[in-house]
Amino acid sequence: MENKDTAYLSNKDGFTTFSYGGYDFRFKTSDRLVKYLKVKEWDAPYGYIVVDCLHEKLGVVEDYIDLLPMLDNLYFNAKKFLAPIKKVEVRYG
Repeated sequence: MENKDTAYLSNKDGFTTFSYGGYDFRFKTSDRLVKYLKVKEWDAPYGYIVVDCLHEKLGVVEDYIDLLPMLDNLYFNAKKFLAPIKKVEVRYG
């Protein structure tokens, strides 16, 4: 059962997927990203994620994802959509 206050982050084949509330947003990421390891910080009002990830050449690195501009470009009311999300977790299939 899905937790109504949790969003999920994953990647596959050069794309990141951010899933919440029945929506799956896919966006291009580095082809060298092996996988996300841990969400370190979630800033809900601004859609900002700090995450540890495994990079093919660099090893474990800290990375940043800014969802707000992407959601705005899709004509979502981003702040309203993101407000109920209390945490983001890494989850693979």
